[in-house]
Amino acid sequence: MASSVITAGSRDVLIIVDVQRDFLPGGALAVPRGDEVAPVINRLAVKFEHYLLTQDWHPAGHSSFASSHKGAKPFDVTQAFYGKQVLWPDHCVAGTAGALFAENLDTPRAELVIRKGYNPELDSYSAFFENDRKTPTGLGGYLKERGFRRIFLAGLATDFCVFYSAIDGRRLGFEVLLVEDGCRGIDAGGSLAASMAEMNSAGVVKIDSARVEME
Repeated sequence: MASSVITAGSRDVLIIVDVQRDFLPGGALAVPRGDEVAPVINRLAVKFEHYLLTQDWHPAGHSSFASSHKGAKPFDVTQAFYGKQVLWPDHCVAGTAGALFAENLDTPRAELVIRKGYNPELDSYSAFFENDRKTPTGLGGYLKERGFRRIFLAGLATDFCVFYSAIDGRRLGFEVLLVEDGCRGIDAGGSLAASMAEMNSAGVVKIDSARVEME
């Protein structure tokens, strides 16, 4: 139906979240079926005049790594100074092969790469704020200064970095659309269902990539 078409215009931006090798099957923190998102994103990106990338970029020994805490195991939860923090396997260490973008991600026109998680004492899921929910990455100001009003999100993982980016996008006053077929989740302890419910409550609109057309 024509009414179901969503036109990507000059005030829209696609944010491609953390499509990196360590999050793909065989990677240090593999997202199930994470390798399926790049082809969807490649088809979607050509419909946008503007798109950007985020990239997890941790120093070795980051405080969110289980290996940095004696006796801790990956996916344990610890209490950081900013609240609860999941402890992860070492992943996306700056300058390593695992931190590189997926080989089949074809996004040559990306206008910006936002690196996050480089503060050794503070993790960063969201494209907009670090995990203290206060320290900005600068992306919100960048998007507002350029006049963008509507954000489309795709990437990894639905229930962590994509989710927090969606919630913070709404908090900053943007219209946010989640491209569901361009995302995959970790689903740790029911996190996928919980994140979907919270995004619904926040007014995040869920769409399929096939509905998006060029202006």
